[in-house]
Amino acid sequence: MLGARLRGAGDVMGYNVAASVFDTRGYRDHAAARRESLNILLRVRPGAGTLDLVANHFDAPDAQDPLGLTRAQAWPSPRQAASVATAFNTRKSVGQDQLGAVYARPFGDGHQVRVMGYGGRRDVEQFLALPVGAQGNPLNSGGVIDLRNTYGGADLRWSWTGRLGERPVELAAGLNADRQRQHRRGYENFVGPALGVRGALRRDERNTVENADQYLQAWWRFAPRWSLLAGARRGRITFTSRDAYVTATNPDDRGRVVYDRALPVAGLVLAPDEAWRLYASWGRGFETPTFNELGYRADGAAGLAFDLRPAVSRNVELGAKWRASGGTTVEAAVFRADTGDELAVARNVGGRSSYRNVGAARRQGLELQSDVPLGDAWRVQFAYTWLDATFRDSFPICTAAGCTTPGVQVAAGTRIPGIARQQASLRLRWQGERWHAAAHLVGMDDVTVNDTGSERAPGYGLLHLEAGRDWSWSSGRLQAFARIDNALDRFHIGSVIVNEGNGRFYEPGAGRTFTVGARWHWTAQ
Repeated sequence: MLGARLRGAGDVMGYNVAASVFDTRGYRDHAAARRESLNILLRVRPGAGTLDLVANHFDAPDAQDPLGLTRAQAWPSPRQAASVATAFNTRKSVGQDQLGAVYARPFGDGHQVRVMGYGGRRDVEQFLALPVGAQGNPLNSGGVIDLRNTYGGADLRWSWTGRLGERPVELAAGLNADRQRQHRRGYENFVGPALGVRGALRRDERNTVENADQYLQAWWRFAPRWSLLAGARRGRITFTSRDAYVTATNPDDRGRVVYDRALPVAGLVLAPDEAWRLYASWGRGFETPTFNELGYRADGAAGLAFDLRPAVSRNVELGAKWRASGGTTVEAAVFRADTGDELAVARNVGGRSSYRNVGAARRQGLELQSDVPLGDAWRVQFAYTWLDATFRDSFPICTAAGCTTPGVQVAAGTRIPGIARQQASLRLRWQGERWHAAAHLVGMDDVTVNDTGSERAPGYGLLHLEAGRDWSWSSGRLQAFARIDNALDRFHIGSVIVNEGNGRFYEPGAGRTFTVGARWHWTAQ
């Protein structure tokens, strides 16, 4: 990896420019990737206001995908790629360019106006390992995904800071609108006997998603140690699809769906003294399907999955934060989120995911976090999460590859796949005058990989080590560092593919990995 950053600030203008190039062969076979990025931030101060101008560029051409492995493949040979990954040369290219601007201007008596606008283009091309035979179905959209997206949006926000009943108060209100236009095409991933190449057109749609939201938020310290936060947001999201690929065996799949919901939120904070904060919050959530989730129907038919409903949740959280004068911090929270019409993976076949609503679900748990300085040179950081995520309703599923008619029942109370019940992190750092070193332990509980919970990825614990040294001169500073990830070379499953239709659920994580690098900080005189 190679990166550079240039920063500067003045009375009228400041800038921050960062560029990086990342190149890897990957831990597994057929896992090479290259990523290039450029980010530019310019801040100017025209009069009493502040204007931020942002430009982003990202390019990741032909990133190889080794796909998941079965248990019988992953355990004895974790570095291998699935055979179909090399046969079809599975890969993904992503390119994105975006421009944005934020203008904020304060006015008298605590008023401020903030205007934000952005626009961009994102292109995605992905070659899947979809078998040639499966594409014989006239409703199949092929094994190559080609997405051309243009998008943009704006936000207008007014805020006011003042006093109500001799107590501090803050109000904010605004309007928000976004739009994305997507040209979605699908092609066969073969030409004659050649696999992994773009073939005949099988899908051609122009899809649009738009939202128009209004929001209002208020914060009021109504007593010396009490404060209240309340707000509401009204959202209206519209998905529209126009089908340009219509044949005698593939009908016109155009359609439109509108989601509309008002969402309230409220919170209460008590500060018994300067060190403590106790809080309680409540709110409702509204998660519409994304284009990725609407993109493919679970029954294998053509067109978008307009039958999906938005997931609506009720969320409650209680917590406490404590900060000692010596720098020690402790945070703790308990939470529960009850969701109706939960969106879950219906099946993953040939690298393509489809989704469905499965009724009610519940996520509840606790989080702990602490940062403790141990003298002048040592510091220990600890984090722990316990999360119980379960389906509250039973529902039928498919278990065989290519299945479109569910025949197996998932019982209520089954764990939601892909979510670990427990995660923990412990980091010990030493900072000397020139040298520094750290040891980092991370732990993960087991994870189920399908709705029935018949298979799971085991939990693991990993040790990471790092050390470095600084050198300073009048012209700048050099930082050299070395890092060993997974220092004990433990086998582990780094991620899973939920409900993978061929049983290739497992993506092994990297073994012992060494990183050596240097950073040069140059300071202009």
